[in-house]
Amino acid sequence: MKRHYFVLLVTLLVFEVKVSGQTDLQQAFRECGIKGSTTIYDYKNQKWIYSDSLDAQKLSLPASTFKIINLLIALETKVIRDENEVVKWVGKTDTTLYGYRPEIYKDMTVREAFEVSAGWVFIELAKKIGRKNYAKYLKACRYGNVDLSEKGADFWNFGRFGISPQNQVAFMKAVYEEKLPFSKRNYGILKEVMFVEKTNDYTIRAKTGWTRDGGIDSGWWVGYVESRENTYFFATRIAKKRTEQNPNFGQCRKTITKTILKQIKAI
Repeated sequence: MKRHYFVLLVTLLVFEVKVSGQTDLQQAFRECGIKGSTTIYDYKNQKWIYSDSLDAQKLSLPASTFKIINLLIALETKVIRDENEVVKWVGKTDTTLYGYRPEIYKDMTVREAFEVSAGWVFIELAKKIGRKNYAKYLKACRYGNVDLSEKGADFWNFGRFGISPQNQVAFMKAVYEEKLPFSKRNYGILKEVMFVEKTNDYTIRAKTGWTRDGGIDSGWWVGYVESRENTYFFATRIAKKRTEQNPNFGQCRKTITKTILKQIKAI
């Protein structure tokens, strides 16, 4: 059933694609010395924009971008009351995932955990949410391949669970329109927590992600930018071998995205 469901999902997503002529949207990746893609949906004109249409369809682990749907599920299942609920530090460190960030080893609110991407907080929430609830909501939201075979609690960082950039964008559009099985209150909390940047011309709501599974660094920046005239949904994914040195890898997720958004005059 899972395989049939996923094939249907991919078919539906590909059917919606509207190809658009583009300037050189790969230039930003070359300047960062990194491989990857940016996928964008122009809401007003109902148009998909790709730097690499093939990569836009490929699945990979969502890493911390999964916190977007994870927060909604935690709220909807009442595992947490709101974003200000404090999660107590578990008192043990998984150095394979968190050893390089000692500042996150403390009690913190779910809001703070989202903002600083403290993975251990959402792992504790995942243990309470349970796989049955995840399967229910992931299917209802058409989010990823719903492969929950990974035994570890953080199946979004390791294992066979996967989502494509185009699927990420389609999900963000559905969140924006509030067409998924979550309450209006919970959408409001998520959108507030996702706030990243505001200028006189636009507002960005987004989440980064970075995982290191299989000897590969995989980085994301997923969200949307609103202006008075339009809304653009985006998913940028970059990747490199862990043995390759690129000190700008983390920053490149945002740099590339903003460069392309400027190229298409979204910001």
